[in-house]
Amino acid sequence: MTVRLSHFLVATLLLVTAANADDRKLCTSSPRECEQAIRQLSSGRRYLGAQIEELNPGIAVKAVIDDGPAWRSDLKPGDRIMAVNGHSTVEGNIKDFKQILYTAKQTGVLWIIIKRSGVLRKVDVQLAPYSKAQIDKMVAQHLLLGHGIPTSTATAPQQ
Repeated sequence: MTVRLSHFLVATLLLVTAANADDRKLCTSSPRECEQAIRQLSSGRRYLGAQIEELNPGIAVKAVIDDGPAWRSDLKPGDRIMAVNGHSTVEGNIKDFKQILYTAKQTGVLWIIIKRSGVLRKVDVQLAPYSKAQIDKMVAQHLLLGHGIPTSTATAPQQ
C-alpha cells in the first residue's frame, strides 16, 4: 500500500508539473491534505539522492544531489550502473532498479558496481532518510505547482 501511495504521489507531482505548463491545476485535494500526505509518505523514507536514466540497454546516473547519499558515496553523473546488491542491471531498466531499491529498504544498504571511464568500481551507499528541509521543499513545490500557493503563504509545517 505504501509503495502504491508513494508511486501515486510521484505521479501526481509529475502530472501537476506538466499541467502547470498549461496554467491548469490538476490537484483536486485540499492543500492541507496534500501537505499531510507528502509529510506522512516522506517521513522516515530513505532516498538515494541520484537521478537515474535508462539507457538502451541498462541504466546510468544522470544527476546527483549535493550532500546526498549518492554524493557522499562518490557516485557521479555518467556512471553506468552494472549491478546493485548482486543483481545485474546491465540489461535492466528503471523499473528493475526501483525494485532492487525497494528490497533494500529495511537495511538501506546498497553496494553498486559502476563503470566509470571504462573501469569497474564498487561503491557502497547508505540510503538516508529525507531531512525536514527536504520534505518542506517537496511540500512547498507541490503547493506552488498543484495549488498555486507561493511558499511564503503556504501552510506552516506540521509537527
